[in-house]
Amino acid sequence: MIKHALRTVAQRSRSLLVPSITEVRQLHSFPAKFSKAYDHDGKTKVSIFNTETDLGLMITGYSQYGFRLNNDMVLIGPISVFPRSVLSWNVNSFEDINEESLSLFPTLEPKIDVLIIGIGDQSPPPSLSKRIVEFMKKYKINVEVLRTEQACATFNFLNAENRMVACALIPPLHVTYNENDILQAKLKKKELYETD
Repeated sequence: MIKHALRTVAQRSRSLLVPSITEVRQLHSFPAKFSKAYDHDGKTKVSIFNTETDLGLMITGYSQYGFRLNNDMVLIGPISVFPRSVLSWNVNSFEDINEESLSLFPTLEPKIDVLIIGIGDQSPPPSLSKRIVEFMKKYKINVEVLRTEQACATFNFLNAENRMVACALIPPLHVTYNENDILQAKLKKKELYETD
């Protein structure tokens, strides 16, 4: 019952945080009577308010429910992360990854060089990797299909090098802890209970 309640909250929160790809497409579709009045190059223009060039988004944590970014934003569910922005990714598992769910990435301007896909805590099946690589090869985009933990680290590394990279992530079903995680949790707990 608790899992069902958390899943419901996660789905509602995800829809409130960022629009899905379908919602973005609906926002940018023009009725036939307005299509002749639009005489630009067909590319969507976006104004960026954050002009800090040395700062970019990094993934600092993840759980079964979502991801935490270096700006302390918590995002629930599958996400697509770019050097300066984040979108909700409308998939539930790696079985939902297909040409339609990847259709955003070839349309980006400026074009990305590398797409990293994190498929949770499972090893990527060879058939999935092959299908994705063949689809993205048409657009000259390199692809890495990895476990989510490895995908987060790879995205952070390439983003720190100012590469044109995007990352599509599915939260893992199970999270393993290591000694460093336990030590960090103890230190944070100690800081919380310290008094001046």
